[in-house]
Amino acid sequence: MRLTSTKTKNAESFYAIKTVKYNGKQTTRVVEKLGTLEEIKARIGEDKDPYQWAKEYVQELNRKEKEETREIIMKYSPSRQIKKDDQRLYNVGYLFLQKIYHDLGLEQVSETINRKYKYEYDLDEILSRLVYGRILFPSSKLNTFEQSKEFVEPPTFDLHQVYRALEIISKESDTIETCVYKNSKRLAKRNTGILYYDCSNFYFEIEKADGIKQYGISKEHRPNPIVQMGLFMDGNGIPLAFSIFDGNQNEQKSLKPLEKRIISDFGMSKFVVCTDAGLASTENRIFNTLEDRSFIVTQSLKKLKAHLVEWSLDPSGWQRAGDKKKYNLVEIDETKFIDSTFYKERWTNENGFSQKLIVTYSVKYKLYQKSVRLAQIDRAKKLASSLSNYDRTKQNDPKRFISDQHLTKEGQPAEDRRLEIDENIIADEERFDGFYAACTNLDDEAPVILEVIQRRWEIEECFRIMKSELRARPVYLSREDRIRAHFVTCFLALVIFRLLEAKLPSGYTCPEIVRTLRNMRLFDLDGNGFTPAYTRTDLTDAMHDAFGFRTDFQAVNPSALKRIIKMTHS
Repeated sequence: MRLTSTKTKNAESFYAIKTVKYNGKQTTRVVEKLGTLEEIKARIGEDKDPYQWAKEYVQELNRKEKEETREIIMKYSPSRQIKKDDQRLYNVGYLFLQKIYHDLGLEQVSETINRKYKYEYDLDEILSRLVYGRILFPSSKLNTFEQSKEFVEPPTFDLHQVYRALEIISKESDTIETCVYKNSKRLAKRNTGILYYDCSNFYFEIEKADGIKQYGISKEHRPNPIVQMGLFMDGNGIPLAFSIFDGNQNEQKSLKPLEKRIISDFGMSKFVVCTDAGLASTENRIFNTLEDRSFIVTQSLKKLKAHLVEWSLDPSGWQRAGDKKKYNLVEIDETKFIDSTFYKERWTNENGFSQKLIVTYSVKYKLYQKSVRLAQIDRAKKLASSLSNYDRTKQNDPKRFISDQHLTKEGQPAEDRRLEIDENIIADEERFDGFYAACTNLDDEAPVILEVIQRRWEIEECFRIMKSELRARPVYLSREDRIRAHFVTCFLALVIFRLLEAKLPSGYTCPEIVRTLRNMRLFDLDGNGFTPAYTRTDLTDAMHDAFGFRTDFQAVNPSALKRIIKMTHS
């Protein structure tokens, strides 16, 4: 800042002015009007030199600014319009994501890739904006490019370079994944002794199947081509690795290739793989008995052999964790044990393959299953009253309780079609109420195995976050390399979000965190600094405390903001 004065016919006025960079251009701003010569004399007294006082006052402003204690005084007029196309709000929520992004070494790996391909654009800048945008304002690549201009650090790349970068991101996805895993171990504890695996699929807003976009069984029951994703997550809920495969491929075949890549690229060898029954083929189970690997999988009781079903449903011989007593399910007081889980276990050997079968029983789970079935039976009764609404399709559809009579008792074609509730189907399902099963090749006690299985909800939540908050679908890209790159950015966004969650106190939901980051904006005080334009909350305090910087002071000096940005890049 420096002192300047203007003279008119009636008075001489003194100002503290400063040259600032505003919207990419240098301009001079009035920081403070000190007053006219007569006003200053009246303030300091006739015995002091007003010119010397003004110089010392500006020097004091410079000292306070250096110490970041100078108060910012702004004047706004109700009669003056703001400048057209003048950006005044800047998002700073991305700075928290940027700190994790750089701690994961993604800037360095981007530079390495840059040297390999020698392209003219900055891959790190493009990749980082795609990742931040996927969390803060998930949408098309075009909209992400436009929205990135809201950041304090506006983009310097062009839109066409974004699409070129997607080709490179796809080619180097394995390199990027490996880098993220190795560097993430410095940021959070990675429990790689337990790995969870699951699959989901993502639909396209097109009708023509092509390449990896194929018609398959959509988990959202949509009639569109889909692409499938296999995802490994560690025991602490942080994504580890992923793969993309054709929409019409059997998802059971996706586990081994990705697991082999984890073993070779990540240097991992000893771990337990936990999956659901749909992915637990015999081939996958055998694969995870080799070397130092093991498996834990959920098991459908109905698909067990008859003698194992009989043993599973036998009411005798049940235990509770920490209790050596044997229980008979027929004799227990269900009110007393409503929150208890009973279990029994045995080793089986089918076709030369040995594994432990663990079956659990819960009164609370039994009541839940019964309530769901009763609601479905009510729906089935309504459907049975209308032939036009009856069309048996899915396994868990309420229509499974409906018996469709086309023949007479003598086996002759019936003149009238009759729909009625099949009590035998209901009775058969009731036998399995409250029961749950799992298989493993581990010798650990059943409660330990069950504790591992109970955390499977976290990998299901990973897919839910990817589809809801990150809006990974529908996919609008058509080229296969760009589709794969899209899911690389979604995967990185999910990893960074999970690492951000790990830094915060528990209790904050995903939508709450994303909404807070999106709303964290600073208002530009005409180049003199910034003021927060968001609500300070316990969550914003927790974020600032966890990352070691603050953007919630009444005034944020440009120099302070530059230091924050520099810190998030280190």
